Amino acid sequence: MDESRLRDLLARVKDGGTAVDAAVAELRQLPFADLGFAMVDHHRAIRQGVPEVILGEGKTPEQIVAIARELARTKQNVLVTRISAEAAELLVRELPGMEHSPVARTCTLESAPIEPLGAKVALLSAGTSDQPVAEECAVTMRMLGVPFDRVYDVGVAGIHRLLHKRPLLESASLVIVIAGMEGALASVVGGLVDVPVIAVPTSVGYGVAMNGLTALYGMLTSCASGVTVVNIDNGFGAAFAAARILRTTRKNGT
Repeated sequence: MDESRLRDLLARVKDGGTAVDAAVAELRQLPFADLGFAMVDHHRAIRQGVPEVILGEGKTPEQIVAIARELARTKQNVLVTRISAEAAELLVRELPGMEHSPVARTCTLESAPIEPLGAKVALLSAGTSDQPVAEECAVTMRMLGVPFDRVYDVGVAGIHRLLHKRPLLESASLVIVIAGMEGALASVVGGLVDVPVIAVPTSVGYGVAMNGLTALYGMLTSCASGVTVVNIDNGFGAAFAAARILRTTRKNGT
């Protein structure tokens, strides 16, 4: 249940097109559905503008299917992140229309129209090894209605590749930078543009890269002012933050 569906239901009751008892039956699913092992939040789209997202990590394939089926039953879009190949295989088999992205480790089902937020994001990744995190971010942005351009493999080891894309960066309303190793790409981009920059450290790199901690520390201590940093490998979090920023900008008419 999102705001548009709720308004439509109330309008139908007001006009006499829907009986009060029928409306009450439809509203019984709010604000959540108790599946025994999980409380599926049907109210989230009204509060945040998008339905609940399923984190596949730590859940059994059967639990993921049950939660996704409940969301799909109410015609909500379904996004599952960090899903294993085994769970994705079962989910695609059980829910017609479900799509699996092996690189992003996501599954998606589009049951409702996705309203575009308008302003475009530039999605940058430093190297090909960062692509899984970048694609998780890309799939999430698509499901949130955030338009974006991919700019991949533009790390600082060959900085001319990034500078070649400077016109695209300067035309973006927001930039997401995904990088491992020492995470320097975020500082470089932060010094080139005047729009919000969201940095995502990845767990890519040998030895003292420390599974992404070095990139995280580097991004947190960036000499470029105002770079915002999310957690290691959290492409989903960066996409969601971008959607919040763009949604607020649109709401304020700026």
